Parts: sequence; structure tokens; C-alpha cells
Amino acid sequence: MRNILLLSLCGLIFFTMLTAGFSLKSLSTPITFQQDQTLEVLYGDSVHKVARKLQQQNIYPHPKLLIAYAKLFDMTNIKAGEYKLNSGDSVLMVLDNMVRGKVIQNSVTLLEGWTSKQAIEALQQTPGIVTTLDLTQPSSILAAVDAADEYQHIEGIFYPDTYFFSKGTKDRDILKIAYDKTQSVLQSAWQANTPALPYKNPYEVLIMASIIERETAIDAEREQIAGVFVERLLRGMKLQTDPTVIYGMGDSYQGNIRRKDLLTPTAYNTYTIKGLPPTPIALASEASIKAALNPLLNGMLYFVAKGDGYHQFSSNLADHQQAVRDYQLNRKKDYRSSPTP
Repeated sequence: MRNILLLSLCGLIFFTMLTAGFSLKSLSTPITFQQDQTLEVLYGDSVHKVARKLQQQNIYPHPKLLIAYAKLFDMTNIKAGEYKLNSGDSVLMVLDNMVRGKVIQNSVTLLEGWTSKQAIEALQQTPGIVTTLDLTQPSSILAAVDAADEYQHIEGIFYPDTYFFSKGTKDRDILKIAYDKTQSVLQSAWQANTPALPYKNPYEVLIMASIIERETAIDAEREQIAGVFVERLLRGMKLQTDPTVIYGMGDSYQGNIRRKDLLTPTAYNTYTIKGLPPTPIALASEASIKAALNPLLNGMLYFVAKGDGYHQFSSNLADHQQAVRDYQLNRKKDYRSSPTP
């Protein structure tokens, strides 16, 4: 009897070792398929569900072995996202990647000079982003990004940059990062603010930066553009900048500004109002924010586009009117508003 029990135990041990050996070999065998595949793990997916997905995609035919291994070695806490499955990887490598969250990284770029509406629409149209926000409900967007109380408008509060994300990321998560980055850049620049500048708070700096962003794409001109506007504010002159007129026109803007548009009052038309408009008019880069706080104050009060992406600056109205005749009224055939790339 004793010998029978001993033989049974040895047989069980041998069978267990054989099974374990087979399982480990099966789990560590390289997967081969003609082209690389992807596996999407949704939020809440268990290791059981993922093992079944691998079976359904004809990647690994033994889901129970994978589940048992994951439980035995405490590898059941897998991360949601999209995973790239390379031919030659083993299912253990796939499991390890899911536990470590090595998901496929996608990207979306929010461009400087865009309105917040354009940025959010581009974000929501990006494959892999889950839309949770309604553009017609700006107050809910402000709440979603935990905007400070002084922000009552979504315009210009998101930082233009390239953001990386995994499939299934919510639009609000990207916008929260973009909002926080704007605050970080803005507050850092504000710390070095010169008291003589005509800004009551960082928000007014952001407004000015958005106007600078819309006026020039030339880094070397930003501080001079800022200088013109700051000089005008300090002297009590109207800013008279076309991008604010365009923003105030909204959807009625069709590509051209008429004299009638310059004379039609809106909350943003700086030809009819004094001082800054009530909110930013676009997403502003760090370069424009810094320019707003470091204006080149050399007496320049006017500028006009030259048609090559650059501007002609003037300190008096007579010189400005001559520049308008030279560059605007007598436009060359190759006139363009932005510099050659």
C-alpha cells in the first residue's frame, strides 16, 4: 500500500512537471503570423476576456493556460489600451506588455493660432480619442479641465503642442493636460512681469499673446509686434488689429475684411473698442506669451504686412500710410501673408 501511494505521488509529480513544462513551452513559443496585428484591451477587460480575444484572433489557442499562468504569477492587472503584436513575440511577452501598459502611442497636434473650437474639433476627430465633451456647452468644458474661477470662456486656454495618447483616451484628458500646460507657461512668464506693462493679470497677458500669435508667424517680429500694441495701450490708442475684427465676426467672416466690418462694433473689434478684447482670440505659444511680457518699446505705433510674411513698422501715421500704399495698395502678384517655408 505504501509503495502504491509512493508511486502515485511520483506519477502525480511527474505529470505536474510534464504539464508545467508543456505549458511554459507553449506560452513562451514565438507567435508567427504573416503581418503584425493589434489587440485592443478595453477598460474593465479581465485577463479571462483578453485570453479569449487572443484565441478569437487566432493568436494563442490555449486561453486557460494563459489565465492560469497570469493568476499564478500575479499578472492579472492588465492596462487598457491598444497593443502591437509582433510576429516572433511569445504570449508571455504580450502578457508582460499588457501588465506594464506598453500601449501603442498615438499623437494629436493642436496648432498655435487655432481657436479653441478648432482645437477641440480636431481632437475629437482624431482616431482613438473618445468624445465626451459638447462644444455647445463651454461651461461643462471649463468644469472638465478644472479651470480657475476667473476663466469664464474656453478661448485660448489650451496650449498648442503635440500630445501623445493611447487608444481610448478621452478628449477631456488631453484638454486637461493642455489647459494645465498653458497655466504653467503663463504663470512662469508672469513671475518676471514688469510693473510698467499695462496688464492687470496673467489672463490679459494671454489675451495679448493670442493677438500676437495671429499677427505674425515670424519669431523675430513677436516682440516688436508686442511693442506696437503695448505702446498703443500706454498712450490710450485703440489697438486696431484685424484678427480681433475677424474673431468678432465669427462665421460671417468669408475671407475678406471690408471697411464696413472695421466700423461694425463687436465685443472684439479693436477698431471700435479701447483696450484689449474680453478674451483671447486663439491658442498662443510660449514665444508669444513671452513676447507679450517683453515688448520692444522703441516708439513704433503701426505696422503693415509687406507680402512676404514680414511687416513694415512705422512710428508715425504719415510713414505708415506710405507703407500701406507701397505694400497693400500696390500688391505684387506673389503677395503672401506668411513667409516662405
